[in-house]
Amino acid sequence: MTEEIIGLTNISIGYGKKVIAQDINFSVCKNDFIGLVGPNGAGKTTLLKTIIGNIKPLSGSIIKKDLKVGYVPQRDTLQPLLPYSVYDVVMMARYAELGYFKNPCKIDKEIVEESLKQVDISDLKDMHYKSLSGGQKQRALIARALASKPGILILDEPTNGMDTPSHYALLNLISNLHKEKNLAIIMVSHLLTDVANYVKKLILIDNGFFQFGDIDELLSEDNLKSAYSSEFTVKKIDGEYLINSKHR
Repeated sequence: MTEEIIGLTNISIGYGKKVIAQDINFSVCKNDFIGLVGPNGAGKTTLLKTIIGNIKPLSGSIIKKDLKVGYVPQRDTLQPLLPYSVYDVVMMARYAELGYFKNPCKIDKEIVEESLKQVDISDLKDMHYKSLSGGQKQRALIARALASKPGILILDEPTNGMDTPSHYALLNLISNLHKEKNLAIIMVSHLLTDVANYVKKLILIDNGFFQFGDIDELLSEDNLKSAYSSEFTVKKIDGEYLINSKHR
């Protein structure tokens, strides 16, 4: 039986008295690769922050095993970083573990170097973070998350705003991290075809609508219509999903 690392039971999410979504029930197991999709305002980022523990659920319970969560937020939601180098940005994860009044030791430095290597930006470590391209910044943020030695990686719109080559290169990187490091991953994306062709399981969320299951069982035109209040076509050609909105 696959080991459960996070379990959500009868969760309602939102802020203050405002409920964004409710009756959320699902489990994350070790080595899961889960896509989280839904229309704008459906509560995707709020759900991620609830899982991480940045905000509390309005009701229900979350059980997490003793594991670290590597969170990669949307790049455009980050405050402009001071002129830190890429190395410094990744080292921030180690300071979070150590406490800011302790100096990193040899092991911390080795973890940072390994994290940079895993996302293939070792050659950029001395560059200023702000000077990087969108794809390079995203790799630096993923390296920062990896440097915390997480048991699960949670990514919010990791390919948003990228050109096509960078977009697919990053998706392949995320997929390889899942396979090679045995990392559980939850990935939010507004690009349904991308999600469908990389993840193993799917969460569909909108106000009053929530479904979770294996991608091949859950991905249907009827379910997408229920989540997005829009018509879709879903085709599988040579093992690859192709999803289009009929209103484009």
